[in-house]
Amino acid sequence: MKKGYYLLFIFCILLSISCRQKRNGIPRVLIYTNTMTGPEATSIAQAILHLGEMNGFSINVTDTGTLFTDDSLSNYAAVMFLNRSGLRLGYMERIALERFMQAGGGYAGIHANAETFNWRWYGRMIGSSGDSCTSFIHQKYENGRASYTCDSVTSKNVQDESFLKNMLNEIEYAIGHFAPLDYSKVSTPYPPSENHFTKQVLVQDHFFEPTEMTVLPNLDILVLQRRGEIILYKQSTGTVKQAGFLNVYFMAKVKGVNVEEGMLGLSKDPGFSKNHWVYIYYSPADSSVNRLSRFSLENDTILNSSEKVILEVKSQREICCHTGGSIAFGPDSLLYFSAGDNSTPFDEPGQTYVSHSFAPLNSAPGHLQYDAERSAGNSNDLRGKIMRIRVHADGSYEIPAGNLFPPGTPKTRPEIYVMGNRNPYRISVDQKNSYLYWGEVGPDAAKDSFATRGPRGYDEVNQARKAGYFGWPFFVGNNYAYRQYNYLTGVSGDAFNPAKPENHSPNNTGITDLPPAQPAFIWYPYAVSPEFPELGTGGRNAMAGPVYYTDLYPAATRYPDYYNGKLFIYDWIRGWIKVVTMQPNGDFEQMEPFMPHTILHNCIDMEAGPDGKIYLLEYGTAWFQKNPDAGLSRIDYHENPTAETTAPAVTADTSGSAHGPYAAGYALTQVMDCKSCHKEDGSSIGPSFVRVAEKYAHDKNAKVYLSQKIIKGGGGVWGDVVMSAHPDLAQKDLNQIIQYILSLKPKK
Repeated sequence: MKKGYYLLFIFCILLSISCRQKRNGIPRVLIYTNTMTGPEATSIAQAILHLGEMNGFSINVTDTGTLFTDDSLSNYAAVMFLNRSGLRLGYMERIALERFMQAGGGYAGIHANAETFNWRWYGRMIGSSGDSCTSFIHQKYENGRASYTCDSVTSKNVQDESFLKNMLNEIEYAIGHFAPLDYSKVSTPYPPSENHFTKQVLVQDHFFEPTEMTVLPNLDILVLQRRGEIILYKQSTGTVKQAGFLNVYFMAKVKGVNVEEGMLGLSKDPGFSKNHWVYIYYSPADSSVNRLSRFSLENDTILNSSEKVILEVKSQREICCHTGGSIAFGPDSLLYFSAGDNSTPFDEPGQTYVSHSFAPLNSAPGHLQYDAERSAGNSNDLRGKIMRIRVHADGSYEIPAGNLFPPGTPKTRPEIYVMGNRNPYRISVDQKNSYLYWGEVGPDAAKDSFATRGPRGYDEVNQARKAGYFGWPFFVGNNYAYRQYNYLTGVSGDAFNPAKPENHSPNNTGITDLPPAQPAFIWYPYAVSPEFPELGTGGRNAMAGPVYYTDLYPAATRYPDYYNGKLFIYDWIRGWIKVVTMQPNGDFEQMEPFMPHTILHNCIDMEAGPDGKIYLLEYGTAWFQKNPDAGLSRIDYHENPTAETTAPAVTADTSGSAHGPYAAGYALTQVMDCKSCHKEDGSSIGPSFVRVAEKYAHDKNAKVYLSQKIIKGGGGVWGDVVMSAHPDLAQKDLNQIIQYILSLKPKK
């Protein structure tokens, strides 16, 4: 009897297996080999094709990502990556693979450990964080099957029978039972296409150095101008007027010094609808401080008589640079504001040993402005910090629980929430969990010098889930450490320890032993970032926008649920906006472009209005002057997409045709970050191209010299300001730019 039940049980299992639904035909496998070229690629492809022929599945080898779409991948049973090829897929192609796996597809991979910072989903699938990798994986992943071997594929080992056997094992596991895909199980959505959004210009050719804005409950917008004006945009009429003026320090008396002080930060009070309060962080002309004050806005006018001075941050003037100055409120009505390190990043004239665009750590007597240890590294100084306070109705404030240093801690300031900032220029606070975000504008060194000085420069987008020390001036990026350096002898010392940073500068009035340094959330240099390559190359000015929550805004005007809980970041000089997806605990998950074909004119502030639309304040393309392209814009979402968006032509400025054979070089200077520092003829933060052409008109080595200046960046010839490096600029483009510049030399 027992034998009969046993046979019946075996029969049922076999029946269920035989009845399991399969797809028609033979399994197809897509092999992606983007990193392989030449004869070796051909040899490897032939070996894999033969492997498929011998084992009953067909192979399609490709080096392009165009096949990574739902429609295309649905024809395959499995996808295979060889030698890190998959990490070169674009964000839409990556989404297609995620959806393929969620629909029940299979994945096989053979490659060495790979950095997966910007594709955490893939890192989890193969068990790799970038530092190490699991030697072998067969696992169910989401609704599919994942197989991975930590190895490399070469033309030699594909001739080895045991290697091919292992490869076959991986592919067969990924194919599984060749069951039909079920896209109803997919959880990863595609983002709305760019043609669902439009940039609506509200005001242009009116502002003179706008800095920060605040969108009021009735959708009017207050805008600060660095030189003292407070401008009000009236939503109902589309007009602007001056709503106020503060007498501010905005120009140095010292020749050649470009200061950044003036009107710095602005925010409305959370209870503005009832109290009409706004907060301004500014540089009063009569006192060497940056001041946080509260004002009343009545009848579209800022009442200077209503000023309540809340807090002052001392400032060393007549020097450049780094003011910070952004203001933001958290969901608990706590006020956050940022202050830069008030230190000079340029080489000190007349000195043998200088910073060379690494961290300024000159603690020798008489060099205060070249020592960021006195400010950002000083727990008893508000410079180089982000403060958090609760402001009372009478203008006084209290220290909330959880700041970095409890009240009464010797040699500390209790207002400090985040310490160790260089130039935290734009900040935002998550309106659900109070996480703080900010863009950190970083130093200018183009190359690492770990043996003597430290790391190259990085910009950062940072996240603070709680109070902490974020490294500057002893660390940058992913806690890359600078070295101690003697500016009197030029001798390098030990690298600073991020676990136990110490500030021994005689200019430090705070504690010596600092809290452990926290690494950046996102970091990127002038060159291509190994961790976040989608951020591009060139100049850097990182900014933090809002974390977007759809349920905070009206259904009729808000963005789709796709953006719920995502962080918007942007770069002032590179001209992009990115959307960052985070894991439930706040960890970085992935990043994608937002409206990548939309031109931004140096966006200096971004805010989600009460209507759920994102508003942009654009400074314009040249420094320290009135720019015709400065303005206010709003990003509108349309349920029905507009005409398909395409990338603007390289010759975005049609006047390029006036440059004849040099039009291509001119056009490149208009679409790169060149125009942010240089004009063809006229002043900006860097020399005009006409002046450069005049200077090198008779120099036989001009082309070689200028090539190196553009590639490596640097300063000191025309002034202290360091020009951006462009290490990845194509030689053809570099030649065209130089030919255009030199064509501007005086005619005989």
